[in-house]
Amino acid sequence: MKLKFTKMHGLGNDFIVLDGIHQAIHLNQQQIRLLADRHFGIGCDQILLVEKASGQADFRYRIFNADGGEVEQCGNGARCFVRYVHDHGLTSKNEIRIETLSGTISPKLETDGEVTVNMGEPIFEPKAIPFAAEQYAPAYQLEIQGGGPVTISVLSMGNPHAVRVVPDIDNAPVNTEGALIEAHPRFPKRVNVGYMQVIDRKHIQLRVFERGAGETLACGTGACAAVVAGITLDLLDHQVTVGTRGGELKISWNGPHEPVWMTGPAITVFEGEINL
Repeated sequence: MKLKFTKMHGLGNDFIVLDGIHQAIHLNQQQIRLLADRHFGIGCDQILLVEKASGQADFRYRIFNADGGEVEQCGNGARCFVRYVHDHGLTSKNEIRIETLSGTISPKLETDGEVTVNMGEPIFEPKAIPFAAEQYAPAYQLEIQGGGPVTISVLSMGNPHAVRVVPDIDNAPVNTEGALIEAHPRFPKRVNVGYMQVIDRKHIQLRVFERGAGETLACGTGACAAVVAGITLDLLDHQVTVGTRGGELKISWNGPHEPVWMTGPAITVFEGEINL
């Protein structure tokens, strides 16, 4: 089976984008893992599939992690999605509506080439995240295997996030502790784990250990979750620049019952065809 693809990235968080409108695509978990493999395949953090919408939206957006599992949302991927459908002539609209597993989102291609996404309202109710807790709290204590308790904020941006505030982002235990939190039994669907250093009320540095992918150079929903957690803890203002290892995102949130807005780049790297 020959498959046409486009390789894209948002701040180094990289994707294989597939057109499921003009070619029939039915990938199993093994094939997804092969495509994502950086030695034997193309290499990516996630695979993005463009499909026809089933409802009133313009498109359907499906996301598969490098381990083959399908997930609900990906912010950097959403920006690449709108750039892809625009560049490939699938739409002439600068602002589109996209169906995802977690609901409809509305990314907009800006005149300067960056993309702004309405990421929807953050979800704090533990059962809806999902997270095992009796009731909502701005911060929780989580017992880590082989270590003491850690303090985390927990919320969903269409996918589950745990956010840790750390004094030094470079020395944060992203790949060791992050892996333990990702698979912690209090997160029945696993969790993305963000490590946030507050520089000042308008700037943070962030590293994220993503579900099914490990640490990535950037995570859009992780940036949104970190800013929401920081605002909730009164550490941040309502508009924040998030520095990641791949570059900067601009995140804004005006508080409860308001959507989170994210602005950042979406870059096409190359296009090709692979024989599976």
